[in-house]
Amino acid sequence: MSAMNPEGSTPVRPAAPADVASIVAILTAELQGDPLAQWLMPDPEQRTYISHRLLAVEVSHAVEQGGVDVLSDMSGAAMWRRYPADGGPVLTGQHLGTFTGPALPRFEQVTSALRSYQSAAPHYWLSWLSVHQDFRRQGIAGDLLACRHRAIDEIGYPISTVVTTRATRDLLAVHGYRAELPMQLPGGPTLWPLRRRGRPVTTAQTGTAPAE
Repeated sequence: MSAMNPEGSTPVRPAAPADVASIVAILTAELQGDPLAQWLMPDPEQRTYISHRLLAVEVSHAVEQGGVDVLSDMSGAAMWRRYPADGGPVLTGQHLGTFTGPALPRFEQVTSALRSYQSAAPHYWLSWLSVHQDFRRQGIAGDLLACRHRAIDEIGYPISTVVTTRATRDLLAVHGYRAELPMQLPGGPTLWPLRRRGRPVTTAQTGTAPAE
């Protein structure tokens, strides 16, 4: 089932297992210019190699769980996780130790920073929002966000995320996310946490108020 944003632009649909390779390629390419990825893995070849291996695990699992949305032309993708998650984290310490090699201490530093920010209350986490560079400034990111926002709003959950650029922070602010105090990694780049409030849901639907 695909969905259209209110303006009726490119259809958004749930990703299928056949899409995993394309999604991994989109995200791996995105990380080449990402300031956090550059700090974690300074060597471009290692950045591509490590990112591809980690993303292959993360994307495959997210697609199985129905947590990835894509544009029908594969020009963009968004990945979401619901917390608390069944079965614990997808990328374990064993994955990081096996795949990241000498970059492991910095990966552990980032993981610790993200855990300190993440709420224990039920919520959704926006893990990835990526649009191919040839298709940017066409409203694609907004299409991806709007599709999942509608589904999440039906249960009233808030959404959290941490982004690595001011541009992404500002984009999400336009779509209802509130920027919080930035996190400065020691010796590393600045990260920007954001939250989108849970939408009110009637008692008949949930019996409780959404967590903030």
